[in-house]
Amino acid sequence: MAAEEDGGISREAVLNYLDSHPEFAGEYVARERAAQGREGAPGSGLANHWQAQQLLSRRRGSRHFDHHPETAPGVSIFFPRRPLSPARRYNLRKRSPRKQPSREKLSKLNELDLMLELIRDIANELDMTNLCHKILTHVGILTNADRCSLFLVKGSRDNKYLVSRLFDVTPDSSVEQALHATGAQEIRVPFGCGIVGHVAKTKETVNIRNAYEDPRFNRAVDQRTGYHTHSILAMPICSADDEVLGVAQIINKATGGHEFTDKDEEVFRNYLTFCGISIANAQMFEMSITEYKRNQILLQLARNIFEEQTSVDKVVHKIMKDAQDLLKCERCSVFLTEDLHDEQGVEFSKIFDLVSGSNEDNGVQSPSASTVAWLLESGLAKHVASTGEVLNLQNTREDSRFKFTEEAGTGFRITSALCLPIYNRERKIIGVAQLLNKHNNELFDENDEGMFEAFAIFCGLGIHHTQMYENVCRLMSKQKVALEVLSYHATAREEDVGKLLSTVSQPAQLPAATKIGLYDFRFNDFVMSEDETVQGAVRLFLECDCVNKFRVPYDVLCRWVLSVKKNYRPVTYHNWRHAFNVTQTMFVILKTAPFSSMFSDVETFAMMTASLCHDLDHRGTNNAFQSKIESPLARLYSTSTMEHHHFDHSIMIMNSEGNNIFQSLSDEDYREALSILEDSILSTDLALYFKKRGSFISRAQGGVTDWTVEDNKSLLRAMMMTACDVSAICKPWEVQKKVAELVYSEFFQQGDIERTKLHQKPIDIMDREKKDELPKMQVGFIDSICMPLYKVMAEKWPSLYPLYEGCRSNRDHWQALAQQKATIVLPEQTDTTSTAKRLASTSSIEDDYSETSTADNPIEIHTSDINLTGNLAVSSRECSATDTVEKSAEFTSEKTPLEHLTLASNPKVAQDTDIQRFCEERRNEISWKRYNPPDSKGQKIVQEATLKSRQAHEEIVVHRQRKTSQPQQLCKKISRISLHCTDLEEVPREHIHNSRVCAIL
Repeated sequence: MAAEEDGGISREAVLNYLDSHPEFAGEYVARERAAQGREGAPGSGLANHWQAQQLLSRRRGSRHFDHHPETAPGVSIFFPRRPLSPARRYNLRKRSPRKQPSREKLSKLNELDLMLELIRDIANELDMTNLCHKILTHVGILTNADRCSLFLVKGSRDNKYLVSRLFDVTPDSSVEQALHATGAQEIRVPFGCGIVGHVAKTKETVNIRNAYEDPRFNRAVDQRTGYHTHSILAMPICSADDEVLGVAQIINKATGGHEFTDKDEEVFRNYLTFCGISIANAQMFEMSITEYKRNQILLQLARNIFEEQTSVDKVVHKIMKDAQDLLKCERCSVFLTEDLHDEQGVEFSKIFDLVSGSNEDNGVQSPSASTVAWLLESGLAKHVASTGEVLNLQNTREDSRFKFTEEAGTGFRITSALCLPIYNRERKIIGVAQLLNKHNNELFDENDEGMFEAFAIFCGLGIHHTQMYENVCRLMSKQKVALEVLSYHATAREEDVGKLLSTVSQPAQLPAATKIGLYDFRFNDFVMSEDETVQGAVRLFLECDCVNKFRVPYDVLCRWVLSVKKNYRPVTYHNWRHAFNVTQTMFVILKTAPFSSMFSDVETFAMMTASLCHDLDHRGTNNAFQSKIESPLARLYSTSTMEHHHFDHSIMIMNSEGNNIFQSLSDEDYREALSILEDSILSTDLALYFKKRGSFISRAQGGVTDWTVEDNKSLLRAMMMTACDVSAICKPWEVQKKVAELVYSEFFQQGDIERTKLHQKPIDIMDREKKDELPKMQVGFIDSICMPLYKVMAEKWPSLYPLYEGCRSNRDHWQALAQQKATIVLPEQTDTTSTAKRLASTSSIEDDYSETSTADNPIEIHTSDINLTGNLAVSSRECSATDTVEKSAEFTSEKTPLEHLTLASNPKVAQDTDIQRFCEERRNEISWKRYNPPDSKGQKIVQEATLKSRQAHEEIVVHRQRKTSQPQQLCKKISRISLHCTDLEEVPREHIHNSRVCAIL
């Protein structure tokens, strides 16, 4: 102040000048600092120049910049810390607002300086209210007008109107006074109506010297306010594109005769040219703030939608509240459509209604029947749902398409409406959203439409996903019910459990393990009935002492074994008997040193369980087939498809009531047992076997001695599972031959399906057209999979040598057949559309003469190998190949063993006279008496006949090896076997069930 009184320059004047000339401040500070730098430290001028720029930037409000950490000392570079909203950036700019010049100061300026000063005052103003107030006060100063008003253009391109932003502003009034004078109720003027409407429509300047003489003037305004209007000057405010942004109107010039001169018009026009630019900038800024808020709301809406997907009602409630808050309407409704056919029309399954001002918690509600009827009465929602049209009704009274009435009870009347369809991801209409009556009698414009469409998109996605979630929940509930039903029917029936317990009510009543050969690698299940295999499986677990060590109730063990058996499908090979054989082999290995001490009791229990469950619910097809047909199992598991299913199925059985054999394990043991169970079952996937085999062989041959280390033990368990899974290759030749037929029959059935249904060529091992190469393929299977494993295991653990020896022996047999090009006769192609039926277990095995045929002893047995329909071919070295092939069909499984002997004595078959004579004598000696012995006697006959037939078979083998194949001696051996077959024939069918004994013979 002292400097100002002394004629100096005030601080405020300097700051204003620096604001107007920012480049001067930077140059001045840099120059002064540079001069000081020449006298001081070198290079300081550059640093001070940057400091000056920083000072200047901070002076101008750029506080959201910071120093870059990698710049040289004394040098500052500015980087934004984080993005700011438009409003935040504007507020930062207003930290040092420019002081508006006083009216006294402005009066001292000439016309040009006054115009520039006023233009400078509005140049950086982006708040629309402040900008409009400044424009009007400046216009009042420039033209000496008493009152000023400003109208801005609103509405769509086809329906524009003017809205009073500020009304009757005086040059000395403040913003608050101007807003109070305008009032909350804005004045709306359509284009072409009144004076300002005419100016907006025609873009003409209107200078009325006597307002009361102009018919466009509304005298009611003066009557209401008590103000007398003499003259009016109205002029359009246009953008750079010559588009009308608004209309400025001044009333009653304060000097002279209240009339505005041509000079006033010129000044008014020049100033409004700059005002158009400022208004356009402020509108863009206002739009950016609005869009920023809308984006934030949409993001919040998306967050709310995808956070809450448990109920359609909750999702719709959130959307309606957000939509009503943003678009400022009195009422919001959502209609969800039913899934009906087109010819049935549009029906709504659910309607939601939200009225503005209602309780926050109870605002959105399912309307009453009367409200629903009123909402649907107009037909607006059904029209939008059926046509997909977006409707913005700005005057419902003038729209004859719909019938809008007053709501009974509330008196609510619809004046404007915005209604649009809601689509799901498939662009299918799933509902209709409706907004009614915007606040303050405003109309829904294009911005509202765009915003509401965005809401509808999110609404559609939210409803669609929530409906999907509800469907998933329903499906999960159905699945749970289905699993409960499946669990009930998949577990053993109590009648079966009771029958087993009544037969062997105590473990001691089960057959002894040594009696049925459970400790022998050469074990053969073909001589056992189905019930005997169940008892044998229970005996295996009892021999492991699982019942005592883990307190497994005997009835639970029996029920579980029966449930496992029930869940094996009757496929050709991968059935219950295969699982029983694998478990028996695992039992023998675990009972053999050093494995008996290598694994803990829990590990032994889990591995025995995995062996019995490893092929549960096998469908007779492999993993590749499941992937080809894109089965549900293949979708569930991308790798080891069937193995994962076997494990899941075993867990399902254990979770069934009364079937959990792990129920008494501690938590730690239970987790360990399940882990080993899963790992062991998955290890039966040959793809995993090939991945692990190399590591196992390198460790076994590399001198690893400690196999109790978990990594080594896990690898060993995997190899043991594979060794047990393919252990049929190590059985005696007659058993191995039978198993091979079953395996290839199952493979060929899959190949038939691939060829006929999938129209794909199956691989060789599953191609029925290449059945002649079966012996060769068996040799390849043994060499690639079996021999490397059994050889290493036998070398490492000599107790497993029988497995290797059995595998090697069978390979020699298959190699001999491959060299002789012997043909394995398998059944013809079956109907691939039906489920693969279980083979008739009365199938017979190949005649024993082919057993020891080698290249050195080529017995001319041109018989066909055993087929799955039970065809038996009998021949001798004297039989011709033609006769053998012709007569092989006569030996069917429907004929008894005695009838087979009768056919063998047929002169056409046995051409040697000695054979004919001997067979005739034996036929006369056979008793044809039939009897029906009790179960115990039948079982005794089976066991005795089996033992005798094996002894006879061994004698025949020895006889062949000595190369003394005289016809009479051979026929004697055949006779000894046939006598025992006669005994078996007299046993009722239920005593030998699948006639597995015949297969041994």
